[in-house]
Amino acid sequence: MIDLENIHPLTDFKRNVKQFIKRIKATKSPLVLTVNGKAEIVIQDASSFQEMAKRLELAEASVRQFKLEALQRDINLGAEQLRNGQYNEYNDETLPGLLEKIKERGERRLH
Repeated sequence: MIDLENIHPLTDFKRNVKQFIKRIKATKSPLVLTVNGKAEIVIQDASSFQEMAKRLELAEASVRQFKLEALQRDINLGAEQLRNGQYNEYNDETLPGLLEKIKERGERRLH
């Protein structure tokens, strides 16, 4: 989270670069620079950025693994249902109804 004390105009940063860099290194907190009152740039010390990037990479890897495991469970369940004869066959007349049901389920999950 960005501390309100770490939001400054770009012109202040340009005038006091050394002091701002010291502060960023000491606090390990990012600095938000504004142009015309609007946040435009975030400056962060390299080690904090590297740590954040590492955590993001680990989180993305965990999400990928979770999705892969969920997909594998779904595939295994589908294969088991096929073996047990728990399936419906669809043709050109009944397929649109199935697609509509799938669409409705997807929309419900989004809400």
